[in-house]
Amino acid sequence: MNYALLSVSNKTGIVDFARSLVDYGYTIISSGGTHAAIHAEGIPVTKVSEYTSSPEILNGRVKTLHPKIHGGILAQRGNPVHDIDRNANDIGLIDIVAVNLYPFKETVAKSDVTLEDAIENIDIGGPSMVRSAAKNYKDVAVMTNPQQYGIYMDSIKGNISIKPDTLRKQFMLEAFKHTAEYDSAISSWMSENV
Repeated sequence: MNYALLSVSNKTGIVDFARSLVDYGYTIISSGGTHAAIHAEGIPVTKVSEYTSSPEILNGRVKTLHPKIHGGILAQRGNPVHDIDRNANDIGLIDIVAVNLYPFKETVAKSDVTLEDAIENIDIGGPSMVRSAAKNYKDVAVMTNPQQYGIYMDSIKGNISIKPDTLRKQFMLEAFKHTAEYDSAISSWMSENV
């Protein structure tokens, strides 16, 4: 089974992307508001908590930090040790990860922002999934920008000349830049406000 994990703050294009993935044979895994947006359109989608058999806990602070998620993203295809571990732990392969992060910059730009608001808008699971997928870019496509969705679908369908492996490498570079800028924004704000 081919899995795609979609978990985005910016919902632009995510419903159409999910629909295209399902039409192409992917099973969608999603959490929170992304799950609600996809489900509301009648698109089959599995909650992360159902896939992992673990509930979201700590007011949503822990959703995707689970071996079934990160094992599915980080597993190297064709690695026999990884295959043994995956099979022993009922971990499917996650081939596509579309994640954009909590809106930290937008939150702290508000004049009335509190430290508590800022802290609750520091994404933990999102950067972990982005970095896991980027690390395993040879096997996993990581997308952090809605503009990447259509390009990748056209690539895997053979509608454009850019091959999926070329896009995975390009998206990996963009993903690491995305998380670096995110962490830099947090560090800068915290150093001035805490």
